[in-house]
Amino acid sequence: MFRVKRRRGGLASAFNTLELIYHATVRNVRQAHGNAFIGLLKNIFQTVVLVGSFYLMMTLLGMQTVALRGDFILYIMTGIFLYMTHVKAVGAVFASEGPASAMMKHAPMTPAIAIASAALGTLYLQVLSAMTILFIYHAAFVQITIYNWVGAFAMLLLAWFSGVAVGVIFLALKPWAPDAAGIAMQIYTRVNMIASGKFFLANTLPHKILMMFSWNPLFHTIDQARGFTFINYNPHYSNWQYPLYVGLALMMIGLMGEFYTRQRASASWQARH
Repeated sequence: MFRVKRRRGGLASAFNTLELIYHATVRNVRQAHGNAFIGLLKNIFQTVVLVGSFYLMMTLLGMQTVALRGDFILYIMTGIFLYMTHVKAVGAVFASEGPASAMMKHAPMTPAIAIASAALGTLYLQVLSAMTILFIYHAAFVQITIYNWVGAFAMLLLAWFSGVAVGVIFLALKPWAPDAAGIAMQIYTRVNMIASGKFFLANTLPHKILMMFSWNPLFHTIDQARGFTFINYNPHYSNWQYPLYVGLALMMIGLMGEFYTRQRASASWQARH
């Protein structure tokens, strides 16, 4: 039937967009598993396995003495949580709906909403997983103390934001060269297994080695997060401004690239993915 279009004001349009982002975020969260609780448990299990494997490896290699004074498991968690959040954000944004996907045929849906929902869905899962793991470890094993939890959480958000920005860059490249963009994204995540600085502190590195990692925004956020988490650690060779500025720059470049790609979208692109 015919419908009369009603003009919406700015506030009504904003609430409509937020509602669309909310429903799209719920859809993204449930993509991994139909049951949201099972999906959360799966994400928690992945994080716990990674923490356990790094704990075992660093124990066997005798790297506990390199860590700062404080709880060693919490030291590992500060690196794993931020790394997982960053990498998951990159992958989720990269896998979000492109301009040629079937979802974009629905009038309210836009690539910006797809990107926002994928990013927020990842943030929801990672924050909930980190809080659950920290609570269980604190209640069942060792009582932990976080020196400045607001600053530590801000670094988690900064790692997520920089991951979203990198994901937007790869998303803009995906329609033009899907295989190459996917390989580049995989290389980036694998390189960050080492380059993120989960194994060591920036203060303990020689200058020559430090220069090999200081380009990475995630390296700065992890080192700063440990400064906010532990009262005995004061990071001298990292800052939170660098990942913020790099994330903003990458986000602007990625959004411009996505807009350019969207203007030249073709239905045949979807068949290449």
